[in-house]
Amino acid sequence: MDEERRYERAKKRIEELKAYYTHLTAYISVNIMLMIINIVTSPDEIWFIFPLLGWGIGITIHTVVIILGGKPGSSWEDKKIKQLMDKYNEKD
Repeated sequence: MDEERRYERAKKRIEELKAYYTHLTAYISVNIMLMIINIVTSPDEIWFIFPLLGWGIGITIHTVVIILGGKPGSSWEDKKIKQLMDKYNEKD
């Protein structure tokens, strides 16, 4: 059972990392395109910085979450799941 749980946690972590890398790739690609469009169509008005900074806040938060190893409060969730599973095992 312990091996299965470690496998599931590792699999979940891989999914989180894949989602993060997809998010980061989209952020970089879209913002490069917006920068090129801005410079080609209206070089006197620099507007691409606004979506770059706005989305940058989101990608920064996502980066912090990934570095911390999961969403905030996930250790609390793990403890609560274990507590409830122990409780249910006592009843059986």
